[in-house]
Amino acid sequence: MDNQGKLYGIGVGPGDPELLTLKAVRVINEADVVFTAASAKRSYSLAMEIARPHLSDSVTLESLSFTMTEDKGATEAAWDANAEKIAAVMKEGKNAAFLTLGDPMTYSTFGYILKSLKKIMPRAQVETIPGITSFHAAAARLNRTLVEGEESLLVTSGAYGGNQLQRVGNAVENIVMMKAYKNIKKNNEALAASGMLENSVAVTKCGRHGEEIIQDIRSLETRDPDYWTLILAGK
Repeated sequence: MDNQGKLYGIGVGPGDPELLTLKAVRVINEADVVFTAASAKRSYSLAMEIARPHLSDSVTLESLSFTMTEDKGATEAAWDANAEKIAAVMKEGKNAAFLTLGDPMTYSTFGYILKSLKKIMPRAQVETIPGITSFHAAAARLNRTLVEGEESLLVTSGAYGGNQLQRVGNAVENIVMMKAYKNIKKNNEALAASGMLENSVAVTKCGRHGEEIIQDIRSLETRDPDYWTLILAGK
């Protein structure tokens, strides 16, 4: 245990390299190995590109391949295999960092890696360094208050058509809908049923090249929404 290295889960923010925290930059450059997630089809990592302006030449980088599939068995196998690679570094007494978009504890691949790592190394030392989320960046970009007073905020996924919003929409005043690139028509129907459609806005690629603000989110139904699309809505 005393000879094991430590894992740092590091949020690199939504896209603007200037939104990394000072602590994130320091730890990335002090780690022995820096891991990041990529798809099985290509090694490109947006998280790595965001962090790259801050990396020293001596940083050791390693890309971990994750399968983009609805096959739960295949995805869990990928999490376990990649956690094994991280554990191997830690067992050598080295410190590892895992870079993730936004915040490591919010709809993040790091959460799955953490679960798998705990199965392999139950007493592993792990420190999570928070990052700015895409929805906080979007709210700031729009100068739009997320909540005030005693209002509530629901952060949910639109990947399955706004099911969660349909269940609790009448009980909240404001929502953030992540993963709004799928089932946009059903998501809009859920927003309309909750009285939020008219006070909603979508943001794509917030803080990055190609950023787009869509004031009428119904227009998303006539196009293919970008993977990096989220919706802010309220009553």
